[in-house]
Amino acid sequence: MTNKFIFFFLLAAVMFAACTKPEGKMTNDQLQMTNALLVRIAEIEVNEGYLEEYLAAAHNVGTKSVESESGVICIFPMQVKDSPNTIRILEIYRDDEAYQAHLQTPHFLEYKQGTLHMVKSLQLVATEPLAPEAMPLIFKKY
Repeated sequence: MTNKFIFFFLLAAVMFAACTKPEGKMTNDQLQMTNALLVRIAEIEVNEGYLEEYLAAAHNVGTKSVESESGVICIFPMQVKDSPNTIRILEIYRDDEAYQAHLQTPHFLEYKQGTLHMVKSLQLVATEPLAPEAMPLIFKKY
């Protein structure tokens, strides 16, 4: 199995597990808001010699985004254990408008411009959550 398959399988398993113990039904408004979420995975390969610098930049932009942007639900950077220069970032935004606003923030622009030379490849994978009603429960459990 590839690392991508394992990652997506684990993400789906977490969402399914959260769905199996509902804490009550969601209102129509809550379900509508959850359906509007923009969820994706950024897959990044970092050039040799830039890993530590890139990891610091990714940590910084993720932290600032979640702390300061109400529409950023999650920016969770992860390093693939068997391939340290491979980074996956789980991104969850309230909606497309929140994502577009994120792209214009000073901290994101600094990250993007400052890491261009560090990134060998970048793929943005749009996803469709299989159990959107479970999304609020995932973060409640933490």
